[in-house]
Amino acid sequence: MWYYRRKRDDREVIDKLNELAEKLPARGFDNYYGRIRAEGLEWNRKRVLRVYRMLKLKLRRKRKKRFPNRIQKPLEVPKQANVTWSADLMSDSLENGRRIRILNIIDDFNREALCIDAQFSYPSSYVVRALEILEMERGLPQTIRVDNGPEFLSHLFTNYCLSRDIKIQYIQPGKPTQNAYVERFNRHYREDVLDAYLFNSLVQVHILSERFRREYNNNHPHSSLGGASPIQYLHDKGNDSSDNVKAIVNDSLQSSALTLSTESIDRNLRDIERETIF
Repeated sequence: MWYYRRKRDDREVIDKLNELAEKLPARGFDNYYGRIRAEGLEWNRKRVLRVYRMLKLKLRRKRKKRFPNRIQKPLEVPKQANVTWSADLMSDSLENGRRIRILNIIDDFNREALCIDAQFSYPSSYVVRALEILEMERGLPQTIRVDNGPEFLSHLFTNYCLSRDIKIQYIQPGKPTQNAYVERFNRHYREDVLDAYLFNSLVQVHILSERFRREYNNNHPHSSLGGASPIQYLHDKGNDSSDNVKAIVNDSLQSSALTLSTESIDRNLRDIERETIF
């Protein structure tokens, strides 16, 4: 004897459940079924539950973090200093495996490295502190270009920029080339410092980073600047509106919370080389 076995066609139920799961990922079966009945779809509860379990929707889906729509803007070279800065965070580790993070800030006009600051962690309060120090030394930019990291999305950072009339230009997620100026600087810094040495302490990172910053700003021949170094380009191309910046970069390195004096850097470097730490 042969029995007819009806083929189940659950495509409509599957489509509806997937639609609800995408729209309301934090809800469960009872909520979905209630919405289905409210729409006038008289599907049997057991049938909907069977399909719900088949799709494994009871395993909560990870919700993607939604960013506001970021508009792609072309990289433009400012006509003077302190118009646009670019900032980014890098990661590395000490010899004992402890992670460190480094904040790099450059001026897009002459690609000058304004800040290389390493810490064990880098919350938004440290980013604000770095900007406050730069504000005292040379002023602040009109625009700062950053990625969508939590340090740059925090209320502390955004409120600080708002209070200083700084426009935050976020790049699109997953598009680091939209922040190409600082990304190129990061490559040089990683090759010459982070990948070149083993660090026993954060102090060693500070010392070698500051030596690299001085060398880069004063001697690095930048192809996009016609072979001039960032400081030389500022001297040659800087206009009257950036006189305050010229006066600062012409001075010998001023002490601050982020940088060490020239004498202390040289002294510490000699100590490190003598002890053959690296």
